[in-house]
Amino acid sequence: NYLLGTGRADCTGPVAEIPLMGYASMDQVGGGLLMRLYSRAFIVADPDDSRRVVFVSADIGMVSQRLRLEVLERLKSKYGDLYRQDNVILSGTHTHSGPGGYFQYTLFWITSKGLIRPSLNAIVNGIVKSIDIAHQNMRRGRIFINRGTVENSQINRSPFSYLENPASERSRYSSNTDKEMVMLKMVDGKGQELGLISWFAVHPVSMNNTNHLVNSDNVGYASYLFEQEKNKGMLPGEGSFVAAFASSNLGDVSPNTKGPFCVNTGQSCNNPQSSCPVGGATMCMAMGPGNDMFESTRIIGQNIYLRARELYEKASQEITGPISSAHQWVNMSDVSVELNATHTVKTCKPALGYSFAAGTIDGVGAFNFTQGSVEGDPFWDEIRNQLLGEPSNETKDCHEPKPILFSTGEV
Repeated sequence: NYLLGTGRADCTGPVAEIPLMGYASMDQVGGGLLMRLYSRAFIVADPDDSRRVVFVSADIGMVSQRLRLEVLERLKSKYGDLYRQDNVILSGTHTHSGPGGYFQYTLFWITSKGLIRPSLNAIVNGIVKSIDIAHQNMRRGRIFINRGTVENSQINRSPFSYLENPASERSRYSSNTDKEMVMLKMVDGKGQELGLISWFAVHPVSMNNTNHLVNSDNVGYASYLFEQEKNKGMLPGEGSFVAAFASSNLGDVSPNTKGPFCVNTGQSCNNPQSSCPVGGATMCMAMGPGNDMFESTRIIGQNIYLRARELYEKASQEITGPISSAHQWVNMSDVSVELNATHTVKTCKPALGYSFAAGTIDGVGAFNFTQGSVEGDPFWDEIRNQLLGEPSNETKDCHEPKPILFSTGEV
């Protein structure tokens, strides 16, 4: 039914003395390698090759605009207008243990210590090479889809915030996290297995912010297990079968299933402020399910892999129909949303709140900022005003009741 191509390439880059991307901790710099990072590319085209789409899942924190533009520039120089803004989808697995330094925004430069060209180049080269391999391997094939739930692998890391949603909305769901895994299975016309793309909502933060080894975390371990099973006798990163465990709606979904505990006392800190009686918010960290972060990564990764394997083997619903893709630029600071027939609201210029500075139970912030903050602090407000200026009344009113720490949209 389609022309299919799969490819995988290394995108690890430097692993020592490079700030890691995800926890925004300036002390967390690379000190070695635990697992190599890979870019996994999938090309799907109509049988007559009139339209095609590229999907890439890379073992990185996220895709920056700088990274995307450089990849597209390289693709244009190789393939002309075949791969463009509107048919190339780049996705990061969101591992928090990959190198940083590949962003163009000032806020990211602060914790990643600027633009690090070797880090950026390694990711660009890996993504482009994976697409090259997929492009060269295209053949006629079929795609099957399957869905199923994954248990014992995630919790909501902001349950008290979730309870602020209307009861009518919460009643639509059986859980405060999305437990569904969606999987695409790809085989060629002769039945040879080509690969899979799996989407499941979980943060790759089994490795916490004390880690200094570059790795792809739980979803990367799931890819490793699936590819080792299908590419018999091959070393990691080798073989034709490509298994991507891509990021989805993982926002407040944590793999640390034991929940938050005070690292100094062992008490639970599952409260609206995620704060400990002794030491405050900086002592509250989520744990589990293993005895340490390495075991937790293995357990969660294996859970995801085993469920994906079940769904893969039973996938029988075939995907058919034409291929389509689109790209649109949206100014997210000026979007009107119609709530009902009489009420319309508008998005705001971006601003970071006090709760942002608190981080999460997967990676706490500094200076004992607390989650769920409903009031500012005169001390930090004055520092903000001196450094960046006071937020405008328009921005304050738009973000109310959130207290603004940094009005980034007005800098």
